[in-house]
Amino acid sequence: MKRGKPPIKTGKAPHGKQILFGIHACLAALENPKRGGHVLFMTQKAFSSMDSLLQHRIQSVTSPIFVTSEVLDNRLSPSDVHQGLLLEVAPLATLSLEDIVEGTESPATIILLDQVTDPHNVGAILRSSAVFGAKALVMPLHHSAEINGTLAKVASGALEHVPVVIVNNLKQAMDYLKTKNFWCVGLDEEGTQELGDFSFEGNTALVLGAEGKGLRRLTAESCDVLLRLPTSATFQTLNVSNAAAIALYEVFHQSTDRRKKR
Repeated sequence: MKRGKPPIKTGKAPHGKQILFGIHACLAALENPKRGGHVLFMTQKAFSSMDSLLQHRIQSVTSPIFVTSEVLDNRLSPSDVHQGLLLEVAPLATLSLEDIVEGTESPATIILLDQVTDPHNVGAILRSSAVFGAKALVMPLHHSAEINGTLAKVASGALEHVPVVIVNNLKQAMDYLKTKNFWCVGLDEEGTQELGDFSFEGNTALVLGAEGKGLRRLTAESCDVLLRLPTSATFQTLNVSNAAAIALYEVFHQSTDRRKKR
């Protein structure tokens, strides 16, 4: 099979600083050896409320700078709940889809998001991806959520475990994955099969679209199969992050079940 062109170049070095907040997001970044240049600001109240083990984990990697809650408030937007912690840290180096695929053993699951712009949704999907063993989350360069502190906090540390790959073109990314023996499975209300009736075998690329709009036409047409979630006749709408969690669980469950039967 002809080798596909990687949708984005590899090995971009990180620049500048990323601002993270919240206990789980900050601690996960502090303990990630792929991060660097971290400076942790926190309130004395937040530190004192932690158990001794958590305090030791923080002090083993950095020396916190104690500030007032107002100082942290002024660094963030009013909607951000910092839990008394704010971390300045180097952003993660960007990886290409080729980087991910070449180092992944089959069966593998990758999530692709088609213009999902809400960082809360993407953060929640990242968290589910980590729980159910997805190898990466792929988003297009334009019309996608920013990888920011809000996304990281909702992901609850999963940003440090599941690589986020930014591609120039989602269809090209799907075409490339197909050359690497990934089956592109889209979730769509007009799907020809229900999720639970489909047999997930080998490598799976789960493709989800934004709430309301769903998958774009070209994205849907690029999928090998479209599946639908069985829903109540009286209330059929479902948050995209919840749909992703259900689909990830189904793939994970089938894979685990097959291993048990061997």
